[in-house]
Amino acid sequence: MQGLFFLKGETMLSIERKRAIVQYVRSRKIATVSELARHFEVHEATIRRDLTALEKDKKLKRTHGGVMIEEKVVSEPDWKKRSEVRYEEKKKIATYAAEMVEEGDTILLDAGTTTGHIAEALKARSDLTIITNDINAASILRFSKSKIIVTGGVVYPETYILNGMITSGTLRNLHVHKAFVTTPALDSDKGLMHYDEYLVPAKQQMIHSADEVILVTDHTKFGRLSLYKYAELDDLSYIITGSEIDPVLKLQFEEKGVQIYIT
Repeated sequence: MQGLFFLKGETMLSIERKRAIVQYVRSRKIATVSELARHFEVHEATIRRDLTALEKDKKLKRTHGGVMIEEKVVSEPDWKKRSEVRYEEKKKIATYAAEMVEEGDTILLDAGTTTGHIAEALKARSDLTIITNDINAASILRFSKSKIIVTGGVVYPETYILNGMITSGTLRNLHVHKAFVTTPALDSDKGLMHYDEYLVPAKQQMIHSADEVILVTDHTKFGRLSLYKYAELDDLSYIITGSEIDPVLKLQFEEKGVQIYIT
């Protein structure tokens, strides 16, 4: 065929289409097979073959009925920047989470901007015991009539986190009704992941100390990978997130048995 080149058994047209598929999915983070077939004007079987090859080359990750970009988290912005992004979504998540706290509960608040909003929503309560390793959350709660306990530990000034052996030791000796935890990365196959190995032990201790483990996270954390896995999806009682979550991603997690509440 004139004007058509071949490379390792593939036509140049096929190579270009695969490159375009990666660009298309990268711009949207997730796409279905039928959507890609319509966009590139080819049969769904052709798209499936392309996706199989791209997954083999670790360019994309196949999902139920589609494909997604595996975004790897290696760091996060400082606390101030994180506190400003997706502000309304995080506030709604926190309001929903606070409504699940029952009279007399003892709860753990993990460090994070979303849990800071939970502290704000609970500060008027007087019937709780709230334990946290987040300096910002503790500051918000300082005038609360509930019992407030700070774990102690090494101060991380950029993020207002208390962490280290003292923190993990305190958490290891606790039993609480509910732990509200956060994560920078969440994958339907790998579970909860983190980029900083030194922050992992405290999070694991929180999970082990609680009757119920509630992940509070904005929609952007879904479908992300990072270096260190620290918990399984089965460790979670449920997830609270924003309505912005992609329906395909939501279904992907629900098929693994995860209950997701949308705010």
